[in-house]
Amino acid sequence: SGPWSWCDPATGYKVSALTGCRAMVKLQCVGSQVPEAVLRDCCQQLADINNEWCRCGNLSSMLRSVYQELGVREGKEVLPGCRKEVMKLTAASVPEVCKVPIPNPSGDRAGVCYWAAYPGV
Repeated sequence: SGPWSWCDPATGYKVSALTGCRAMVKLQCVGSQVPEAVLRDCCQQLADINNEWCRCGNLSSMLRSVYQELGVREGKEVLPGCRKEVMKLTAASVPEVCKVPIPNPSGDRAGVCYWAAYPGV
């Protein structure tokens, strides 16, 4: 229940692939410069998710698909020079980087997805 339940794919909600954010998070995690076009694409894709409650969920889904694509296990490097924990925190801060509003149910820093504080994402 709650506003985030509208974001459940089981209810017919279509999860955004966030391809620009995938590229941005991978580049940031390995310490590479993010081209302006990639940043702009990511931020636009995130802003296009009309329901603010669904933005972090979409980022979490995107992150899980990156892990699956790369065959990542807990505590391992996702890419050379990029550990899973760093990629998770990088993805969680995308709303803050893009200045795209998200709900802040935890009272923590605004703009950072709440799931960054929990293991398993």
